[in-house]
Amino acid sequence: MNKMFVRLLIGSVTTLVAGGIAFAQGTGTPDPGLPETDDIPSSLMTFFVTSEPIGDGGNLGGLEGADAHCQSLAAAVGQGHKTWRAYLSTQERPGQPAVNARDRIGEGPWHNANGDLIAEDLDQLHVSPNMFAGTGLDENGNRVNARGDQPNKHDILTGSMADGTAYFPDDADHTCNNWTSSGEGSAQVGHHDRHGGGNTSWNSAHASRSCSQEDLQATGGDGLFYCFAANTTP
Repeated sequence: MNKMFVRLLIGSVTTLVAGGIAFAQGTGTPDPGLPETDDIPSSLMTFFVTSEPIGDGGNLGGLEGADAHCQSLAAAVGQGHKTWRAYLSTQERPGQPAVNARDRIGEGPWHNANGDLIAEDLDQLHVSPNMFAGTGLDENGNRVNARGDQPNKHDILTGSMADGTAYFPDDADHTCNNWTSSGEGSAQVGHHDRHGGGNTSWNSAHASRSCSQEDLQATGGDGLFYCFAANTTP
């Protein structure tokens, strides 16, 4: 075989091997046709706190508007193929039966954007969930402002009792008129960081001052809410 041809062949092989090593080490240029290797959010993601509010206080456009917000945020990070539901209850009104948040979100398990398990099933979710500031992440895998942060955003809208139902022992408004009011009324909120106000409940810590965006912010919230995938297939 021609010696010059052998040298050229060896040189080409060396270049290809070096290039492959460089790519494996992250120093090469990846093929633009290949998928990204960073899997954030995780394909396991079936839970998140909304990264941004709808912006009209407790007026979320009802359950339909809240669900659409969850679906839109999930779709923006490549998880729109799942059916997303807002963890929100509504109260009984004339011609409208109560709706329980726990009945809207499937049966689990649920994981955050980093793949961390939040709860295996509805029982664990409402008794001992893995819900804290470090796990109650938004759809981008980012930490949501908690107690001690400025501004604090740990008040998460739920309209629910601790068991995930809307069966409050009084006739007061706990759901901002079933998520259609941005003024009068009140919303039951939880603390995603499990701190503050003498109540560590993630879903039923206290009532909001009113349903306005300003009052939600003034008392430690921003009109954020929880989203869960009702179907948990990756």
